[in-house]
Amino acid sequence: MAVSLTEAAAKHVRRSLDKRGKGEGIRVGIRTTGCSGMAYVLEYVDEVSAEDEVFESHGLKVIVDANSLDFIDGTELDFVREGVNEGFKFNNPNVRGECGCGESFSV
Repeated sequence: MAVSLTEAAAKHVRRSLDKRGKGEGIRVGIRTTGCSGMAYVLEYVDEVSAEDEVFESHGLKVIVDANSLDFIDGTELDFVREGVNEGFKFNNPNVRGECGCGESFSV
């Protein structure tokens, strides 16, 4: 079981943590929402809890709560630039469907 970052995503997260001046890593999770059922949630983590699963990727901690892990296991988080837009892209092998706007997914 694992959730990982590409090199581009790791560089972006590292720059963001440096700007913040603190942080253990990034939390990747899901919440119930949208027309397909689930959406990704990203947040910086200042303290890892005992219930968290922690993965190392490119020297950074990727933290996942146990409830989300079943839905995002094997996911690779990338950071992409397309024209003037930039953002995280989730390469999740568990996804079986996505809504038309790309904001939510189902497994």
